[in-house]
Amino acid sequence: MQLFTLQEVIDQFAEVIRDAGARKAPLRIRGGGTKDFYGGELRGEVLDTCAYAGVVDYDPTELVITARAGTLISEVEALLRGNNQMLGFEPPRFGAASTLGGCIAAGLSGPRRPYSGSARDHVLGMRILDGNGTDLKFGGQVMKNVAGYDVSRLMVGALGTLGVLLDVSLKVLPASAYDMTLQRECSQAAAIELMNAWAGNPYPISATCHAAGRLYVRLSGAESAVRAARGRLGGDELAEGGTFWQEVRDQTHAFFASPKPLWRISLKPTTPPLPRAEGELLEWSGALRWVSGNVEREALRDRAVSAGGHATLFRGGEKRDGALQSLPPALMKLHRRIKQTFDPHGILNQGRMYNGF
Repeated sequence: MQLFTLQEVIDQFAEVIRDAGARKAPLRIRGGGTKDFYGGELRGEVLDTCAYAGVVDYDPTELVITARAGTLISEVEALLRGNNQMLGFEPPRFGAASTLGGCIAAGLSGPRRPYSGSARDHVLGMRILDGNGTDLKFGGQVMKNVAGYDVSRLMVGALGTLGVLLDVSLKVLPASAYDMTLQRECSQAAAIELMNAWAGNPYPISATCHAAGRLYVRLSGAESAVRAARGRLGGDELAEGGTFWQEVRDQTHAFFASPKPLWRISLKPTTPPLPRAEGELLEWSGALRWVSGNVEREALRDRAVSAGGHATLFRGGEKRDGALQSLPPALMKLHRRIKQTFDPHGILNQGRMYNGF
């Protein structure tokens, strides 16, 4: 079997991009494929990025890691655990084949996001191939790098529509010294009120969730601080708290087992309960709400907008009209200009974010 150097792999990617651009043939950028369900309909020839994998640099003392896009998230997290560190945005995996590039391209964050920051907040620098096959580098490997436009973070959540991710530099955080999960029976309205009241106090909260009439809260930090907060918050300790939050993060929790369409709704955390479908799960102190079931999409999106948020068809359902909520005309025009700049031939993950580009 012929072996290729990493630079030869990049050169092959660039040649595929240039050839597709010349033919105006859509390219579907794919790593582990664990997020194929997310975004618009998949189109075009597959550009598999898994061959470009491995950790480029890791300095535990500087709290920075740089890895290639095809690197498994599990490998990155295992390396960090060995130094008692973690990815603060707690990225969802959705499967063992989940890669760093797919995680950053999707821009999704797990239960810790409101308390430690989003995926975008942790990106320091990036190397990509644009729609012309040009090798570009942005940002750096230090937290104080603020020169120029923050193009690296522009790539986070772009679903591969602006470029093929190569290298990603991330800041990392010390791992929690001690974790405890509390639970109690609670209505959704009462849970929203409680979670927002807690947010105004210096409790060491690192995750919240409400599902099936129960409220869950994870406390993380020094053991003395966690136990003191437990006395103020109340509730019963959940013995398998670590497993519970992994199930919520990776959507293996029973709530997500339904084959019906799953909607992801982002709102102000203080928004009262929305009219329900068959089921609903809340995270992020009420700022993230998952709705499972057959709903009238325009009505749901109108309710989300009226509450200051937006709704995304996350998984399942009919995507011909777009999985992501349409932007106002001015913002859509800006998105199109950015797309044209980075992908002038319109070939990269065509239609993955919005119809038409």
